[in-house]
Amino acid sequence: MRMRPTLSWTPTEDLPPGTTDLRPVADALGAGGVLVLSGAGISTESGIPDYRGEGGSLSRHTPMTYQDFTGSAQARRRYWARSHLGWRTFGRARPNAGHLAVAAFQRHGLVSGVITQNVDGLHQAAGSEDVVELHGSLDRVVCLSCGTFSPRRELARRLEAANPGFDPVAGGINPDGDADLTDAQVGDFQVVPCTVCGGVLKPDVVFFGENVPPQRVEHCRALVRRAAALLVLGSSLTVMSGLRFVRQAAQDGTPVLIVNRDPTRGDRHALARVALPLGAALTTVAGQLGIAVDASPATGRAEVSGSASE
Repeated sequence: MRMRPTLSWTPTEDLPPGTTDLRPVADALGAGGVLVLSGAGISTESGIPDYRGEGGSLSRHTPMTYQDFTGSAQARRRYWARSHLGWRTFGRARPNAGHLAVAAFQRHGLVSGVITQNVDGLHQAAGSEDVVELHGSLDRVVCLSCGTFSPRRELARRLEAANPGFDPVAGGINPDGDADLTDAQVGDFQVVPCTVCGGVLKPDVVFFGENVPPQRVEHCRALVRRAAALLVLGSSLTVMSGLRFVRQAAQDGTPVLIVNRDPTRGDRHALARVALPLGAALTTVAGQLGIAVDASPATGRAEVSGSASE
């Protein structure tokens, strides 16, 4: 399935209004077997902006496409300069109450799995296990020529050595880890090649216009088939990569619940959309279920050292 660069979505039909009633979410979680599908909105309380919410990054930023990245050395220079700077912010980000609540639900056997559209690793940092990273992760790098994977922290050290003193002030950080820099700030930033074959390095994430690996999609479909309910957290479901699982659940008769303050492309498939801030909403549900949300996750994130991280 090709991930199309759909950057915006406008409702073309009357959608059911959002609610502040958390009982359907609490009832579904209390019954167990809930599959979580999360989007950028769950990480906003960790300081990582979303794409389409109020103040979302798409108002000032167009994400890198696979075609631009592979077809232009200048586009790769611009991307790596911006991403190298943005990586520092990602390395400092910590799980928020929403991530911690999801991990607590999973520890208590109420969540059967977690699929995230995010590339920030915060679900794992909160203690969630077996998280399916639908769009990959920024903490890995892959060579497009030989297929070798390597840690992002290793690349960060190499980029730091190749670009001493590179420390511009970014206009903002985006959900894909891309910092807002002008062409002048990017300057003559030096990109480094694969240490194995000298090929082009790319973060192990799915860019707009790139294919989500079919095995990963099928794994997610299997999780949806086994789920008692699908709980969408912080996603507008604008792109088909996430919406398809909502449609699958609805077609299978599996209840869909959404917690997102703004309308989503999946609202018509959902029993309800709860229009509340995620951290507070999930913490409230945890309290209703008698589950403590640990403010100190068992799995921490490594501190940033210089410009490298994790």
